[in-house]
Amino acid sequence: MKVLNLGILAHVDAGKTSLTERLLYAAGVIDEIGSVDDGSTQTDSLALERQRGITIKSAVVSFTIGEVDPVTVNLIDTPGHPDFIAEVERALSVLDGAVLVVSAVEGVQAQTRVLMRTLQRLRIPTLIFVNKIDRSGAQYDGVLKAITDKLSPAVVPMGSVTGLGTRSAAFTPHSGSSALIEVLAENDDELLRTFVENEKALSDDALRGSLAQQTAQALVHPVYFGSAITGSGVDALSNGISDLLPPARTDGRALHGVIFKVERGAAGEKIAYVRMFSGTLQVRDRIRYGASGGDAKITAVRVFTEGAAVIASQVVAGQIAQLWGLPDVQIGDRVFAGDDAPPHTAAGGFFAPPTLETVVTPQRLGDQGKLREALSQLSEQDPLINVRQDDLRQETSVSLYGEVQKEVIQTTLSAEFGIDVTFRETTTICVERVRGIGAAFEIKKKDGNPFLATIGLRVEPAPVDSGVTFELEVELGSMPYAFIKAVEETVRETLSQGLHGWAIPDARIFLTRSGYSARQSHAHAVFDKSMSSTAGDFRNLTPLVLMTALQQAGTSVHEPMHRFQLEVPTDTTSAVLSALARLRAIPDVPALAADTSVLEGAIPAAAVYQLEQQLPSLTRGEGVLESTFSHYHPVPGTPPNRRRTDHNPLNRRDYLLHTQRRI
Repeated sequence: MKVLNLGILAHVDAGKTSLTERLLYAAGVIDEIGSVDDGSTQTDSLALERQRGITIKSAVVSFTIGEVDPVTVNLIDTPGHPDFIAEVERALSVLDGAVLVVSAVEGVQAQTRVLMRTLQRLRIPTLIFVNKIDRSGAQYDGVLKAITDKLSPAVVPMGSVTGLGTRSAAFTPHSGSSALIEVLAENDDELLRTFVENEKALSDDALRGSLAQQTAQALVHPVYFGSAITGSGVDALSNGISDLLPPARTDGRALHGVIFKVERGAAGEKIAYVRMFSGTLQVRDRIRYGASGGDAKITAVRVFTEGAAVIASQVVAGQIAQLWGLPDVQIGDRVFAGDDAPPHTAAGGFFAPPTLETVVTPQRLGDQGKLREALSQLSEQDPLINVRQDDLRQETSVSLYGEVQKEVIQTTLSAEFGIDVTFRETTTICVERVRGIGAAFEIKKKDGNPFLATIGLRVEPAPVDSGVTFELEVELGSMPYAFIKAVEETVRETLSQGLHGWAIPDARIFLTRSGYSARQSHAHAVFDKSMSSTAGDFRNLTPLVLMTALQQAGTSVHEPMHRFQLEVPTDTTSAVLSALARLRAIPDVPALAADTSVLEGAIPAAAVYQLEQQLPSLTRGEGVLESTFSHYHPVPGTPPNRRRTDHNPLNRRDYLLHTQRRI
C-alpha cells in the first residue's frame, strides 16, 4: 500500500485541527468528531492544548483513503501559532505533501504567507483548503484573489461554492475549466499546443494527469473550498490528497531515517519519532544515530495505523514510527546502519531562529537544580529554546519566539515538574558579524602561555547564513587529529559569545599554526601530563587565541528586523508614519489610496509589540498589521552587550585563573 506523509499547516485559528478531525471521521478512524473548544480532539492531547484551544506540539495520526488505489496517510497536525514555528519546521523535514488551510473569513494572514513561502522553497507539493465557507463573512472571489496575489499565481480553483456564509454552504467539484488549462499550459508545452490546435481534444483525463504531475512537482496548487465543521468539500479534498499528492519516495536500500520529534514516556524514557526514507528497521536491530554515530539497540517499535500507534516488529521505508532504545537521541539525528552514514539531513533551518530571550527564575531557591533538569528535558523536545546556564550568576535563560511560548513553558514547568517560576522582562537576541580580518597565535610555554599547545587562528567575515567554517592551513598530520578536532569544536563553542556577548553565526576560521608536545613519561614511570600535550590544552588555549583574533578583526552587533505591512485608513497615515519613525522603522514609499492605504517596510523586532499596542488608538481600531522576521541589521549607536556565561577569555588574567582552577 502506498504511504503519504502529509502535513496540515495554517495560521492559528484557520481550522486546521478541526479539518484533521473531519478527515479522520470521513476515513472511519473516529466515530465522533472532536471539538477544539471542548478539548476533545485526537491530535491536541496535551492538557494545555485542550485548555487553550491551540496546537502546541505536532502530532501524528494515521488513516487510509481511496478505494481503488488506497493510500495510508500519516497526517501531522502542526501548530498554527507563530510562537511554535519550530514544531512546524521539524515536521517539514519529513513531509511528502501538505495541505495549507486558509480561512474564508480572515483570508490570507501573516503566518499563511510565511508557511507558503517555505513550502515553495522546499518544493513540497501543496493543496490549499479554504475553510469556514459556512461562516458569516466568508468570501470566495476575494479569498481567491488574495491567494493568487499573496501566495502563488499558480493556483487552480477545483470547484464552486453555493450558499456562501450560511450553514448550508456547499462545494461542488468540477473538472476541466479555462482557468485550469491556462495555469497548466504555463508548464506544459504539449498541452498548450493541443489547446491551440483543438481545444476539444483535451480530455478530462489528460487535464487530470497534467494537474497531478504538476502538483507533485510543486508547480501548481489546487484550491478546494469547504467547511471542517459541516464536512462540505472534505470529500473532494480527500480525493485530491489521494489522487494529486505523490506517495512517499525512498532514496535507496541502505537504512536511513531522520528523527523529527522526541518526547518522554510515562517512565521517563525517550521516545523518538522517525521518518524512514529507506531500508527496514526491526526490533533488536543495533543501529547508529546522531552526528557522532553512537550505537544502540532498538527495544521497541510502534507504527501509526488507523488512528493509533501500534506495536510492530519493524518499520519500513516511507513509514513514520516511534522508537525506544535510543537514550541520547536528539531532534535532527540521522538513523543508519554500519559505517554507511547518509548525507546529513537536519530537521531545521527553514525559519528564522528565536529572536527573544528571558531569564527563568524558580520561586523557591531550592528548585534551581530541578529547574535545570526540567529545562534540559524541554530542550530535548524543542532544541531552539536554547537553554543557557550562567554558572557565574546562577541564572538560566531560554530563547523564545513570543510571549505565548513563555506562558506555555511556565505552565508546563508547574504542571509536569512541580516548579513555579517567574520570568524577567523579555529581551531581543542580537547577533555579531565579523567586520574585518584578524589573526593571532600563541606558542606553547612562551609569553605567558601555560598550556602545552601552539595554536594560530585567522578570522575572516563570511556571507550571511553560510555558517561557521573551519579550514586548515597546516598539514593534517602536523599533530594528532584529536587535537585539531578539539580546536575546531572549541572554536564553534567560543563563537556562541562574541566580543559583545552575542553569537557569531557566520565566520571563516583558519588554523594557521599548530604544535604539541609528544606523549612522554619519566623513566620507568607512567604518562606525565606535565610533559605531554592533551586535548584539554588545546581546548583551554583556543578561546584566548580566537578572541585576540576577533578583537583585531572587530565585530558589529546586528538586531533582528521584521518586514511589516500595514493597512490603515488613509486619514491616519501621517500619525502612523510618525509612530513608525519613533520606533526606528524604515518605511517604503506609502501606497496611498482614497480610503485605505498600505505601508510597508522594516522595523526592529523589539518594536513590533509596541506597534501592535499603539495601532488601535492610531487607526480607530481599523489598522491591520502583518509582520514576519526578515533579516538582521546593524544596531545604530552604542552596541548592546549581552552578559557572558563563559569564563570570559577577553580577560586573560581571570580566564587563566578559572581554567587553572585557582578560583
